[in-house]
This record gives sequence, structure tokens and C-alpha cells, in this order.
Amino acid sequence: MKKLALMLCLVLVAALLSACGGDKTEAPAATEAAATETAAATDAPAAAETAAATDAPAATETAATAAPAATETAAEPTVAKTGVTITVFNWYDYIDPTAIEMYEKETGNKVNYVCFTNNEEMYSKIEAGATAYDVLFPSDYIVERMIKNDLLYPLDLSVMPNIDNLMDSLKKPSYDPEGKYSVVYMTGTLGMLINTDIVKEPVDSWSILFSDEYKGSILMMNSMRDSLGIALRYLGYSMNTRSEEEINQAKDLLVKQKTDGICSGYLLDEIKDKMVGGEAAIGIVYSGDAQYAIDKNDKLTYVVPKEGSNIWCDSMCIPKGSQHPAEAMQFIDFMCRPDIAKLNFEYITYCSPIQEVVDNYSEEQAASAAINPSAETIANCEFFNDVTDCMDLYDTAWMEVRLTR
Repeated sequence: MKKLALMLCLVLVAALLSACGGDKTEAPAATEAAATETAAATDAPAAAETAAATDAPAATETAATAAPAATETAAEPTVAKTGVTITVFNWYDYIDPTAIEMYEKETGNKVNYVCFTNNEEMYSKIEAGATAYDVLFPSDYIVERMIKNDLLYPLDLSVMPNIDNLMDSLKKPSYDPEGKYSVVYMTGTLGMLINTDIVKEPVDSWSILFSDEYKGSILMMNSMRDSLGIALRYLGYSMNTRSEEEINQAKDLLVKQKTDGICSGYLLDEIKDKMVGGEAAIGIVYSGDAQYAIDKNDKLTYVVPKEGSNIWCDSMCIPKGSQHPAEAMQFIDFMCRPDIAKLNFEYITYCSPIQEVVDNYSEEQAASAAINPSAETIANCEFFNDVTDCMDLYDTAWMEVRLTR
């Protein structure tokens, strides 16, 4: 057989030489990544947010850009090299900087990473007509609102092969039932981080937040939907209620919690660090922050109460004002590549929506209530829906809670 192969090679050498490389492409050449842009992935100052909101990137011939091509192996994709700068508008510290470096190296594009602190801040800028941004990372109910208000660019899934890597249950979520405008980036739950050095008994209910037992040692979340949602679920109501009476009952419960001195503060990212430092008995956190804290302090444990809670998705979208929609789709698809998704999962510790990442959880990760909630927990949780039609009820209730001393 080897002799026959050699004879064929000698006879058909010209044809074989012509065919060589015809089915494969070389790995994209490395490009220089700007140090300041990479650093911005974790430390984007507020000034950068303001500048990005007003100064749109220079227009390029995006419409003529070839879409990213599918490849046989996810590890070395063939991608369009257009050399543009895309602006990614995301939460703080929510992408592994290495993933951004890899994207820049493989595509020749640059990433301007700009951060927001909450969904409403991000939404208000897009609604006001900001054209600086190319990729957004809104939460579920904001995606729903943006679709309703025609603020998102439809995705062309035919040029985004890595979308197939999503878990089937997340390809068409309730807030984007056609899966046409968003791609899930991370998912997780809302629950309680318990300091077992202080709280000795098992905890399975939101009721502990409203008890005098841990007075002055409860950290609540400075988030309207989350905190009112907790009170609503404890009272047996939906987190998406449109009932003024139910919203007011939840508000009264939170007001009493403050006036009774049970709650020691309404915070956000600081909660996980205070819990790591043993400064409180219980803190309300998202599951990824819970895992971060548990990794640093093994006296902490995470609980999603029996009354149910919020299960959320942060998704990747393209605003209609994007200057570079083709490159934005390329970026979103890149984030869904299993090796990149694994990098981000290990950096952020929220639940990955990529099936291959989930299938390869370690035993410890698979056993974690923060990383891998049970089917029963998920079934007892609900997504936040857009409640714009009765937002004045929520805003009024929340204002009273925040002003209570």
C-alpha cells in the first residue's frame, strides 16, 4: 500500500500540490492588543463610560464585512479580520480579560470595554439614542423591554455556529421566545449567603430576613426588583405581580425590616466581600457572587429559599445603533465557543449556558447549589418579566423603602 501511494504521489504531484491547504486555513496571525483596552476589561473608570456614551466609534464598511465562517474545530475558527474597534457595554468584571485578548488576537479587531452598574442605567442610554455601543449584556426583563421598543438588531444565526452550543432550554427563553435578538451569556439564581459561624441552624426560608434573631446583621440588596421580589415571594406572590395591593404589602414588609433595625444596609457588590470578612450573618447575593465568597471563606453557604426566588439570564444583544453589527455577531458567537465559555465561567463562577461546559463540571462544581442548582430549585423560581406598564407602582414603593430610616 505504501508503494502504491508513493507511485500515485509521483504521477499526480502537481494536482496534490495544488490541493494542499485547500481544506484547511492557517490560524489567524497574532495582532498587538492595546494594553489599556485589555486593562479596561476589569477596571473601566466612570469617565470611560461617559466618553463611550457620547463618542461613537468611527464608521467603517461594516455592511460589506464577511460574516464569521463556521469551521470544523471550535478551537481554531476562521474569522473575518476587519480591524475595527467594537464597543462592548457590560457589567463590571464580567468577562475574563484573557477572552478579550484572544478575541483581539484571532480577529484583528479591538475591544473597547465599557461598564454599567445596573440594567436601568444601560437601558436609559440606549433608549436615548446612544450609538457608541455594539454589544450589550442586559438581563432578561430588559431584553424583553428592548424587543418591545424595537431597540435591538436581529441576529443572523446562520453566521453564528457556536449558538448551537447553548443548552436547548436556553435557546429560546420566555423573554425572547424566537431566540432572534439575544444569546444567553450567564445564568444564575438569587439567594441568601449564610455565615454558619453566626447562623447555626439550617435555613430554608426568607422568613429569617424579617426575624429579630439576627437583628442588625442582615445585608439586603440595593436593587428594586430583587428586594421587592424577595418580599413578594415570601408573601406568596409572584415577583412579576401587577397588583398594587401586593406590591404595597411587600413594601410594608421591607419598611418594617428597616425600622426594626433588622437590616444593617442596602448594598450591591460590597455584600460578598463583607460576608467573606464575616461582617454579617446573612447577605442577599446572586449565585455567582455566592460562589466567589464561598471559595474565599468555607464558613459560608448558599441557599435558595423554599418560597422560591428569581432565576435570571444575562444575555448578549446588539443595539440598533451599532456601527459594527457584523463584528458584534462575531463577538457574541466567539463568547459561545466552549473554550471561551469555560474561561468566562471559571473567572465569573456564574452558571454557564454552554452544554459542554456544564457537562464537564468537576464533582465539586456539580455539587454546588450556587453553580449547579437542582431541577427542583429551578422549577420553583421565576424569570423577571418587563413590568413597564405598572413601573410607577414599583418605583413609588421602592422610593419609600429607600427613604425609610
